[in-house]
Amino acid sequence: MTPLFLGLAGPQLSESERSFFASLDPAGYILFKRNIEDPAQLRALTDALRSLSGRADVPILIDQEGGRVARMQPPLWPAFPKAELFDRLYDVAPITAIEAARHNAQAIAVMLGTAGINVDCLPLLDVRQPGAHDIIGDRALGAEPLRVAAMGRAVIEGLRAGGAVAVVKHVPGHGRAMADSHVELPLVDATPDALETDLAPFIALNDAPMAMTAHVVYPAWDGEACASLSTRVIGDIIRGRIGFDGLLMSDDLGMHALSGCFGVRAAGVLAAGCDIALHCSGDMTEMEAIAGAVGAIGEQAKTRLERAMATVAEAKAGPSVEALIAERDALLAYLPV
Repeated sequence: MTPLFLGLAGPQLSESERSFFASLDPAGYILFKRNIEDPAQLRALTDALRSLSGRADVPILIDQEGGRVARMQPPLWPAFPKAELFDRLYDVAPITAIEAARHNAQAIAVMLGTAGINVDCLPLLDVRQPGAHDIIGDRALGAEPLRVAAMGRAVIEGLRAGGAVAVVKHVPGHGRAMADSHVELPLVDATPDALETDLAPFIALNDAPMAMTAHVVYPAWDGEACASLSTRVIGDIIRGRIGFDGLLMSDDLGMHALSGCFGVRAAGVLAAGCDIALHCSGDMTEMEAIAGAVGAIGEQAKTRLERAMATVAEAKAGPSVEALIAERDALLAYLPV
């Protein structure tokens, strides 16, 4: 097995992808809108990925947050609200907001399960900051660490109850960034004391099964490398100060915050301390370059992966997506008009 989560080019596995993935044995896969046509096609694709890997619990990831980040969309699948809605409800009824977030996440997980998807890149634990770039914006659970942690915990629990593994992101915090890391490399020039606000939700939820790094530079900790490429940020802050010992993946290697060839990017995030390098585009040339730059997955990373996937191994049948959405909507009805 190689320490890679890889994307696919289209809605079916091509023969070249099938051959490449069979020889490479990536740790898992990630799906995007380009890979999704309808429920039958999507289930056939995830079944094919499981069969190819030979692992019933092979991680198949998706970004199904709700709001503007949703790969599975209406009319074939339900629409889910943006995180900001739960933040607004928290203002008037904190416990109700937490329960609504839990029901919402469980509904997402049950929906994903019918499609054969078992990992959702959710929740965001980024603490929203005034004046920051809106790449986080309404995707955030709030601007106050306590409520972000409380609702983040509910999301993790809801996903687990519905049969999906959660990925907290973007550790150690993207909420202050003044730029979109998909487009350029953000620099967060805040003091260590100020950054404690950003760390707080990640510290509170340091037992999460998986986490995704931020392609953001924090000069207070490392003025040269972004978190995904920094041994200091990963070792001292993520593994040390935060105390996270779950599976740590990089954000997408294809984002413009990173530079250099793809092999260098992949080797760099793994050398810095990420367990898994994430590559999303499905571009075969890029994936071949990455494959040539990485070796087999390390024993510690493999143990973390197995431990993360085992958190939903015993998930039991529960309420339907429709029932969970109805419960969520009854709670959201407490929102002021």
